Amino acid sequence: MFITFGFITPVTAGIALVIALVIFGPGKLPELGKALGKGISEFKSATNGEEKKEEVKEEAKETKKAE
Repeated sequence: MFITFGFITPVTAGIALVIALVIFGPGKLPELGKALGKGISEFKSATNGEEKKEEVKEEAKETKKAE
């Protein structure tokens, strides 16, 4: 018996991996994974209401200038 997570079974994940390897090649997959992970983390931080460090620094500079 396979453990399923929604509609994704190990067979489905394997087929998707093979298709991704054929389309993008093995050299490009790490870059795609890194970009996907970065996008997911940015999405999570945006939905949690966390601000980026650059935005916080810019706001601090603006408040110093206003004083």
